[in-house]
Amino acid sequence: MNVHTLDLNFQNTPGVIASSVFDTGDGLAVVDTGPGSTLGALEAGLARLGASLTDVRHVLLTHIHFDHAGAAGTVLGRVPQARAYVHERGAAHLSRPERLLASATQIYGEHMDTLWGTMQPIDPGRLTVLSGGEGLTLGDVPVQVHYTPGHAVHHVSYHAGDDLFLGDVGGIRLDVAQTPRAPTPPPDINLEAWRDSLSVLETLDARTLHLAHFGAYPNTPAHWAGLRATMTADAERVRAGVSAGLDPQAITTAFTEELMHDLSLEDLTLPARYDFACPPWMSVQGLLRYWQRQAARGTA
Repeated sequence: MNVHTLDLNFQNTPGVIASSVFDTGDGLAVVDTGPGSTLGALEAGLARLGASLTDVRHVLLTHIHFDHAGAAGTVLGRVPQARAYVHERGAAHLSRPERLLASATQIYGEHMDTLWGTMQPIDPGRLTVLSGGEGLTLGDVPVQVHYTPGHAVHHVSYHAGDDLFLGDVGGIRLDVAQTPRAPTPPPDINLEAWRDSLSVLETLDARTLHLAHFGAYPNTPAHWAGLRATMTADAERVRAGVSAGLDPQAITTAFTEELMHDLSLEDLTLPARYDFACPPWMSVQGLLRYWQRQAARGTA
């Protein structure tokens, strides 16, 4: 199976958000459409393959965050023959995105349209709702669905032949030189669930890992070991700040300095690129929320 990585050129910046595309024999499958603001780049990428949106039949969503699923409703609106696939805990938000949009607007404010563009609702009848464990047949391509929470409670990954499509659960990796790192924005980061998801994924028989942020990498033990190590290190940095009585701003400042130092040791261009792709303040917010929940449960 030939998988193409389409760079969605988010905010006119290459190497930040990707969609993956492959031919099923029954039209194209697109894994994560990206946001509405990059729909033009998705169309341009398809055109370079000699295709168009009208060739899309299957929209496989790893989860419903704007950078992964924002354009899905528009794609289905333009292509009546297409279906979207999504975990059951995210499906309702795709059909009725008002709450999702309102919540995001509190974070991004006046920048919502520029960053993410339009998110159109999807008719529930156009959704294939997943729980994990399903074996799909898309044209002549078998696809196994794995429930992989941790980054989001509604996150799934797709395994098709030699290819494993990981959304965000496989980490952010912007360069072959970079150790993958876990994106940990609020609201439902769960490190225990994430580690369990990694334990499933790293045993699968796949040659290539496809990351939304960004690109395709060989499936190696070093990828998974690196992701586990950096996820633990980043979480412990935030916990140490909480234990020291630092306020969120001080924790964020220290976290950012240490993260950027780590990245600069791998490649001097990585700090600026990573800061744009995964703003450290968002990762800190998610980890603070995680540790607060752990403390409330008496497990911190």
